[in-house]
Amino acid sequence: MKITYYGHACFLIETQGKKLLFDPFISGNPLAKEVMINQIEADYIFLTHGHQDHVLDAEEIAKNTGATLISNFEIVSWYQNKGVEGHPMNHGGKYPFEFGTVKYVSAIHSSVLPDGTYGGNPGGFVVWNEEICVYLAGDTALTYDMKLIPELCPPLTLAVLPIGDNFTMGMEEAALAADYIACNTIVGCHFDTFPPIAIDRQKVKAYFSERNINLILPEIKEQLTF
Repeated sequence: MKITYYGHACFLIETQGKKLLFDPFISGNPLAKEVMINQIEADYIFLTHGHQDHVLDAEEIAKNTGATLISNFEIVSWYQNKGVEGHPMNHGGKYPFEFGTVKYVSAIHSSVLPDGTYGGNPGGFVVWNEEICVYLAGDTALTYDMKLIPELCPPLTLAVLPIGDNFTMGMEEAALAADYIACNTIVGCHFDTFPPIAIDRQKVKAYFSERNINLILPEIKEQLTF
């Protein structure tokens, strides 16, 4: 499995010969100005919720690539009206796709689409197949529902958790979340993009290290292999 980080909460996961793109907010992120969205390839695009800093480039990339959108019913319906095909899901449900199984899990946040349309309840995704099991939490507070993931899904290879605080979990909650989900390899996201979510990387890494959690804070365009 290869993961490419495109900034903020946007990741491209390559597994089973398919490219899975999560929460594409690129063109509006000044930290990701070297990423060209017309060069991104995707077979599927996952949206955790409707906020612009997670969906901004979804329509353009979907139409460039023919990718299928995966999100909740409300978000998929909104994009279908724009000519983007999608597969709707909702909380607690799972579905077997060609690249593996996807389970849509709880997130504690808000959700509204860029034009003010109701975006349904926010969520996260657990994706698994023969080689990986990955949890992408989306924007969320710490929630006891995370404890259900080890009960209902295979053991996690890694988890992508927000750590920037203010709008989502900060480092304390994210470290506790790692315990809830029984995963000690964490990739941080949703940090440094805006002033309220700027972090002290050294401090955050030390906090996780003291708790025997391997925290990865990728650079934009960095590729990780697991």
